[in-house]
Amino acid sequence: MYRYDEFDHAFVHGRVEQFRDQVTRRLSGELAEDAFKPLRLMNGVYLQLHAYMLRVAIPYGTLNAKQMRMLAHIARKYDRGYGHFTTRQNIQYNWPKLSDTPDILAELATVEMHALQTSGNCIRNVTADHFAGAAADEVADPRPYAEILRQWSSVHPEFSFLPRKFKIAVTGAERDRAAIQVHDIGLHLKKNEAGEIGFAVYVGGGQGRTPLIAKKIRDFLPEEDLLSYTTAIIRVYNLHGRRDNKYKARIKILVHETGVEELTRQVEEEFAHLQGTELKLPESDVAAIANYFAPPALPDRAEGWAQLAGWKKQDEDFARWVNQNVQPNKHPDYGMVTISLKPIGGIPGDASDVQMELIADLAEEFAHDEIRISHEQNVIFPHVALADLEPLYRALVAQNLATANAGLITDIIACPGLDYCALANARSIPVAQEISNRFGAPERQADIGELKIKISGCINACGHHHVGHIGLLGVEKKGAELYQITLGGSGDENTSIGEIIGRGFEPAKVTDAIETIVDTYLGLRLSKDEIFLDAYRRVGPQPFKTALYGDAKAEAA
Repeated sequence: MYRYDEFDHAFVHGRVEQFRDQVTRRLSGELAEDAFKPLRLMNGVYLQLHAYMLRVAIPYGTLNAKQMRMLAHIARKYDRGYGHFTTRQNIQYNWPKLSDTPDILAELATVEMHALQTSGNCIRNVTADHFAGAAADEVADPRPYAEILRQWSSVHPEFSFLPRKFKIAVTGAERDRAAIQVHDIGLHLKKNEAGEIGFAVYVGGGQGRTPLIAKKIRDFLPEEDLLSYTTAIIRVYNLHGRRDNKYKARIKILVHETGVEELTRQVEEEFAHLQGTELKLPESDVAAIANYFAPPALPDRAEGWAQLAGWKKQDEDFARWVNQNVQPNKHPDYGMVTISLKPIGGIPGDASDVQMELIADLAEEFAHDEIRISHEQNVIFPHVALADLEPLYRALVAQNLATANAGLITDIIACPGLDYCALANARSIPVAQEISNRFGAPERQADIGELKIKISGCINACGHHHVGHIGLLGVEKKGAELYQITLGGSGDENTSIGEIIGRGFEPAKVTDAIETIVDTYLGLRLSKDEIFLDAYRRVGPQPFKTALYGDAKAEAA
């Protein structure tokens, strides 16, 4: 993984001391909240419903054991003993004191971590495939390019005050595990016929109150032009993006209102002035960054195959965990392990200080000191020998981290909702917990198969409900919480926005409605191999509407 150089260290420590002075002046009353707000946001500090919240960056979801131990330490010393991993591969602390935030940032800086640009109208944390560098279907590791974008965008003088926040995602495989088509810029690494590395470039995706799928504006952008073309896109957005209405300020609205052909023309015109300038990426610089992400030396461990087969025969729970939470690594003797942060009945994405410390210990012992955070709010060990899966599993069981539900109905994405967020209209956490408890039986989950439920407590869509196979949006109606259901969404290479299925449901009736949807799917699927999303796309919404509402017309909430 990337290591700070002297500039990085000086820069991050300098920003910490700058923010310490700003906090001191705010607490003394010298700095008013209106003036302090943009300063704290640029350092990842929000004012939530009950307290301040600190969002710490985990660039492209990659960290090591030392950094994970620091996150555990922060949770224990400055918060309430836990942190919440987010859909941007970051971690949030919900209860820090404002007076403690400079000390938190100073401690994070000692392990090369920060909270810069985790908020504000700037380029946010660049995200990537959580299996990057390990997946067998990968064309190239996207993390070096995400790091190049991170370095380029950090406190960029031209792009620190954009019309609205700006999000970039990079994937290196045909299977999109980074949801690039619902980002402001999505980059798909690929090779051309000559074997050269480049990118398919998507622009204008996003969720929120106006969900839109990004448009491809370049099928193949040469590697050397990554920064010049990205600069061209953001310059066009910075010039023409709306600043009079924050609800229409994202680049997706600019693409929609301008038209993809005209926007592409403007980008290409700007790019023509930038191509071949100092923004051109030298091969030597790309190679230098890529060296930081060289995969660990993985010795052959062929004995793991026989051991694994034996362990699976002896322990049904272990076998279920392996089958659901372990994916093939590039090396045949290794696997990529998903550590679920979705225990049955638990809070999606939360991890305690004790759990984080255990993850750090196990990463050093079994995973070559590599840890990833997925945008699905789970932890990944990308390189684990098959021969080590059984002892790893036993250690995870001891801290309730071995739930075998990756990609299943209880692997729910959920935002903090009204329990924490001042913007929320409804609670996400209790709904997720009730659904998890209802469908928690392993046999039932296995029978249902792949099904992604995503829950947002407001229209800002931090829970990615628009791209859930089943999405839940919490709204307020006549002073009460109500949940609108969407079906058929997906955030993979075949991205789709879920359709609103009908009128909303009261909190007490949501889980019953989900059960009706699931039972309807089970009754109409052609075989157990036809997952929910495929069945929905085949039959459309009507069978589900009929099951939920009968013959009465379904009215959207």
